[in-house]
Amino acid sequence: MTGVETRSVSRDSLFLLANVRVEQETNQHRVRVRNLSDGGMMGEGTLRVKRGNRVEIELRNIGKVGGSVAWVQDQRFGIAFDEEVDSQMSRKPSADDVADPKAMPSTSYAHRAPAPPTERSLRKV
Repeated sequence: MTGVETRSVSRDSLFLLANVRVEQETNQHRVRVRNLSDGGMMGEGTLRVKRGNRVEIELRNIGKVGGSVAWVQDQRFGIAFDEEVDSQMSRKPSADDVADPKAMPSTSYAHRAPAPPTERSLRKV
């Protein structure tokens, strides 16, 4: 593998779950989406696919997208979409997330550093 980037379409690295249905199967399989571009995606999971399989992917905020398996390596595989999608839509909160106010995380201040010491709190040694 060379250090030269040969892709013509930029892609986003992310961690997203999607449902994939392989041609002529009724079952959907849950897979991890490792990166996503307007023209395709890399998925990971126990789903057994072969290069050339036709698939239907259900992506959050995008919906169902048809495509074909472009490559397979271990538990990872690449899918080329039939038509381009707006991959940035998958990063936005879904309508379900916005509708439920309990789903929105509250602000946490646990990560903030303590206030600096004052002269009174310091001891001379």
